[in-house]
Amino acid sequence: MVRVKKGKAARKHRKHLLAHAKGFRWGRKSKFRLAKEALRHAWEYAYRDRRTKKRDRRQLWQIQINAACRQQGISYSRFIYGLKKNKIELDRKILSSLAQKNPEIFQKIVEKVK
Repeated sequence: MVRVKKGKAARKHRKHLLAHAKGFRWGRKSKFRLAKEALRHAWEYAYRDRRTKKRDRRQLWQIQINAACRQQGISYSRFIYGLKKNKIELDRKILSSLAQKNPEIFQKIVEKVK
């Protein structure tokens, strides 16, 4: 059997990783071992924070809906309960944008829920 040296594949692998490390500071952009470790952390944080971003957005929408509901004299929890009871299927993102951009429509929804 022929001896296989992996020079070409290894170089491709290193170049690929170093291309992803572009813009990192100090040796982490040019030294393979440091770049590999930095990218491992970076990709882990990116994976984690894609989920955190969704959580943060939902929290923001809830706060905005609550503020708009309080102006109408109803709490957030009673508002959401009323939506479910009246089978109004609007998600929090839509409700939040309605509360900000079209308060008169949001007010009609609150009246229907009350």
